[in-house]
Amino acid sequence: MCMVTGAVPGFGHSISHSHRRTKRRWDPNIQSKRYWVPSLGRSVTLTVSARGIKTVDRRGVDAVVREILARGVRL
Repeated sequence: MCMVTGAVPGFGHSISHSHRRTKRRWDPNIQSKRYWVPSLGRSVTLTVSARGIKTVDRRGVDAVVREILARGVRL
């Protein structure tokens, strides 16, 4: 699960040429990334998706970490 966007795997069916359905899942592109957080004075490791990395780049790591801590997630 992405700590920034909340992305989780999606579930559905693979459909073959003969139209048989088998269960499958679409996993988000989850990465483990370390960021230096100046407000905390230390680095934190976040589990983020590719879209979450772009969000951190756009909004800044301080704002994103502050929002994660407000939800009660321990870093």
